[in-house]
Amino acid sequence: MGSQEVLGQTTRLASSSALLQVLFRAVTFALNAFALRYLSRELIGVVNVRLTLLYSTVVFLAREAFRRACLSGSTRRNWTKTINLLWLTVPLGVFWSVCLGLVWLHLLEVPDPSVVPHYQAGVVAFGLSAIIELLGEPFWVLAQAHLFVRLKVIAESLSVVSKCVLTVILVVLYPQWGLYIFCLAQLLYASVLVLCYVIYFVIFLGSPEATKKSFPVARMKSLLPSLVEDETFVNWKEARLTWSFFKQAFLKQILTEGERYVMTFLNVLNFGDQGVYDIVNNLGSLVARFIFLPIEESFYVFFAKVLERGKNVKDQKKEDVAMAADVLESLLKLVLLTGLTITVFGYAYSQLALDIYGGSMLSSGTGPDLLRCYSLYVLFLAVNGVTECFTFASMCKEEVDSSQHPLHLWLLQRKHLQTSDGLASLPNFGAHLYHKWSDHWFLRGVLLLR
Repeated sequence: MGSQEVLGQTTRLASSSALLQVLFRAVTFALNAFALRYLSRELIGVVNVRLTLLYSTVVFLAREAFRRACLSGSTRRNWTKTINLLWLTVPLGVFWSVCLGLVWLHLLEVPDPSVVPHYQAGVVAFGLSAIIELLGEPFWVLAQAHLFVRLKVIAESLSVVSKCVLTVILVVLYPQWGLYIFCLAQLLYASVLVLCYVIYFVIFLGSPEATKKSFPVARMKSLLPSLVEDETFVNWKEARLTWSFFKQAFLKQILTEGERYVMTFLNVLNFGDQGVYDIVNNLGSLVARFIFLPIEESFYVFFAKVLERGKNVKDQKKEDVAMAADVLESLLKLVLLTGLTITVFGYAYSQLALDIYGGSMLSSGTGPDLLRCYSLYVLFLAVNGVTECFTFASMCKEEVDSSQHPLHLWLLQRKHLQTSDGLASLPNFGAHLYHKWSDHWFLRGVLLLR
């Protein structure tokens, strides 16, 4: 597949992801705003901070490194070994789910059962949903590597909408169920997501379209772990690269979810205040999730295919390097313009947005100030995502290992979690950006071509 074709499909993937996410998230945005009228702040805080942190930590630690490693390079590879490697995410997810579940149940503060009942069931359900989602990891990577533009977007959108619809129905009809509502909704989300990928590949594999595209997998059985005769079970080059990304995953997860870890382990806010904080945080990060995240995920695939990992810029094809430079420059301009727009309007209309979304529960107190901080925070998110997807797509294993930089530990200097928590995250991203520019030679080399 030529560089121009890869660029075209990647652009369609990013734009389709962003547009469909905006469409489906607009529906869920309205449904969530409706459901807020029926829920207590404490219940929102436990679900959106405590339990969601458990789920996101298990999923991230179990799969992020595998995704980074297995999406690198050409699609012409021994996919049997790659699929074998990807299935290791499931036992790893079980391990993290059990270990962290015990921490969440026995070492952290347990909510008052009279205010938030069924907490133990919530921990089990969110841990189980993470394991269910990991069952679809080989399908996700295979689809992403071959640039199946619509599959990922439709699968995620359907799962989000089904989760949101079920939540609203149960909140209105059975509000006394408490955490059971969110347990069922989370399990439905993971199940729908995995089923969408499985159903698609059941229909696609063996079809004329798959034959026409010379798809490397011919039947569903090939997507299960299997031994390769007279060869190793996995590709050890990919496995070593996965280990390098895995070591870095801990720092990245702390940087990404730092404020939630502070709230969860240090108890600096009660569950009610955590609920308000998380709602404001979700509103402030809408642009990051709708626009920046699809761009980062899609163009990571593009850079990984166009550029040869670990090679000096002078040793690569000039036309590929020039295209990568053009794309990187355009992406930085796009995300900066978007970030500046959000900063200007977000700062001016924070209180109005919160009043429309959640009423006086959100618009009174420190909510508007926190959302204004996040409006500035968006600028750092914009540049960080694009530069990170580029650098990690072109780093060799040794560079990934060396990127464990002391500057990443800026997070540990955050001493207080107050209304300026959004600003407290800025040093982390400043450190991220400085590290990428100062330590990664390839990024400097490509930008100098401009």
